[in-house]
Amino acid sequence: MELSIYQVDAFANAVFQGNPAAVVPLDAWLPDAVLQNIATENNLSETAYFVPEGEGYHLRWFTPAMEVRLCGHATLASAHVLFAHLGYNKASISFNTLGGNLLVRKVADQYVMDFPTDEPQPFHVLRNLEETLGVQILEMAKGTDDYLAMIESEEMLMALRPNFRMLSELKTRGLIVTAPGTSTDIATRCFFPSFGIDEDPVTGSAHTLLTPFWAKKLGKTSISAIQGGARKGQLHCELKGDRVELMGKAQTYLIGKIWV
Repeated sequence: MELSIYQVDAFANAVFQGNPAAVVPLDAWLPDAVLQNIATENNLSETAYFVPEGEGYHLRWFTPAMEVRLCGHATLASAHVLFAHLGYNKASISFNTLGGNLLVRKVADQYVMDFPTDEPQPFHVLRNLEETLGVQILEMAKGTDDYLAMIESEEMLMALRPNFRMLSELKTRGLIVTAPGTSTDIATRCFFPSFGIDEDPVTGSAHTLLTPFWAKKLGKTSISAIQGGARKGQLHCELKGDRVELMGKAQTYLIGKIWV
């Protein structure tokens, strides 16, 4: 079977920035084992698949190790493929996903994703996690999928060299480490070793937790954000009640064919 595949740099102002995602449009679902094998073969943090469903699409995401509940950058990448390459011409795209109904619209050269918020729950500081990171954690919270740890500065954030084996033992999808930004409101790095991703360059789903967390601290609902270590991407976050709008750009890196 021949399938089209697109590789898109999401939350990127140019190629080689942001977070690369593979997107494979389908007419009908293939067996889950095939979807997982393709994602493992791609060896990107996420491979997205979508199938037409009603007026929108059913969207799923796979890491090299497993299917996930919510993924922002591969949603943005999927919308980019539809708008830029597959002739989609409506005002917005509706995606039915494990994480709920997600809407994406195109505004000039950017995409705006409408996601449900992940309200942070206060959580005690894990001292063994401080030892793993090698920095003081000022505050912790827990979301649906992840722990969130706030540290003092972006400089300390960029210097982190986590022990991924120890992080893989956390009883969550992973760890979000965040600090006040220098050129943006906030800066973040995300680590998901138990899901086969030591560090994710830009994680849209993490910002559904970060946005309400930082909105309370900053006293505003419009937040500029940067994420990543060696590879970075930028996005803008708007808190709107129980929803978060995430805005960013996408760049097509590759269009090809795969045979399965």
